[in-house]
Amino acid sequence: MFIKTFHPYSIIVSVTALVLTSCRTDDTRTLAEAGDPAAQYELGVMYQNGEGVPQNYSKAVKWFRMAAEQGDSNAQYSLGLKYSVGHGVPQNYPEAAKWHRKSAEQGCSAAQLSLARMYDRGNGVRQNELLAYMWSNLAANRGLEKAEAHRDVLRQKMTKEQIAEAERLSKEWLKRRAKK
Repeated sequence: MFIKTFHPYSIIVSVTALVLTSCRTDDTRTLAEAGDPAAQYELGVMYQNGEGVPQNYSKAVKWFRMAAEQGDSNAQYSLGLKYSVGHGVPQNYPEAAKWHRKSAEQGCSAAQLSLARMYDRGNGVRQNELLAYMWSNLAANRGLEKAEAHRDVLRQKMTKEQIAEAERLSKEWLKRRAKK
């Protein structure tokens, strides 16, 4: 069924949204090209999702990498995900682990969980239940529910001594982080 009435207001809203998206894209690109890591990350997200630009994983990776190399933890995490699944780059678990670790070390709970899963499965890193638990525990302590569930699954496979050691590693990591 076709719309029987015409609303000029809807055209104005649509055109306004299009213009605002175009301005946002231009502003973001200008800042990104000038080296701003937050803008580089945002432009990567725009290419990843096809927001204001055609979706292009390779270009998303380019901008994520530029921001990640400047220490942007969101970009590091996003770049790690791209390597995990092979979007815009060949799948490469060791490279994914490298970027997830950089982000996780800065406290990104999503990266901590991703790294925990990599240690649990042995993807890109040597399988290690203690480190898997430690990273899941850190992410869970930041309120990430999926990390709590992952930590609970790991707990069922571990001895009491292993859990105690993994808890100690978590506390040690938090102390080191607090000193920075």
